[in-house]
Amino acid sequence: MSKLILFQGDSITDCGRGRDGDVYLGCGYPRLVQSSLGFDCPGEYEFINRGISGNRIVDVYARIKADIINLKPDYLSLYIGVNDVWHELGSKNGVATPKFEKIYSMLLEEVMEACPETKIFLIAPFAIKGGGTYNAEDTSYYEAFIKDLNEKIGAVKRVGEKFGLPVIELQPAFDNALKLAPDSYWTADGVHPTAMGHELIKRLWLETFEKIK
Repeated sequence: MSKLILFQGDSITDCGRGRDGDVYLGCGYPRLVQSSLGFDCPGEYEFINRGISGNRIVDVYARIKADIINLKPDYLSLYIGVNDVWHELGSKNGVATPKFEKIYSMLLEEVMEACPETKIFLIAPFAIKGGGTYNAEDTSYYEAFIKDLNEKIGAVKRVGEKFGLPVIELQPAFDNALKLAPDSYWTADGVHPTAMGHELIKRLWLETFEKIK
């Protein structure tokens, strides 16, 4: 019997996934994981992507029953946090770090209680300079973005430690990638990865999956 891998998160996970059933995983890292893992291990895994563009931690928590618990995944990867920052700077509708950490913990507690056999790992958000994060004429926005983002990264790491879950840290990986090619090579706007950026995430995802499977 195949094991179910569930991808959960925001637009970086969503990445244009199909809404009519769970056939098309979009064009991001979930699709790349599916193609690699599915090819190497035929029939061993089923893949579902339930990421939703624009989601914050509170939005994922609001749909925890339908989009996580009811699916009873064998593996869950959760990638959330950048909109909790971005929406605050843009529309004052973000999530402050203490609440972000509290809701994140509540979500994991409920998933682990309802699905005790599910293996979970977390993906901390990242951002680099790009059209959606940086203005050379006024760097204050980028500075505020990175400050809040670093708080969210810290929160994800604390939650991971609290529950004994692995955390994929993307920020150091993308910072290192910038030594090889400019920001526009890795992301379209400082947040949303290009094909190469998604490949980077996929490789880190598979490395972590190998350790917990």
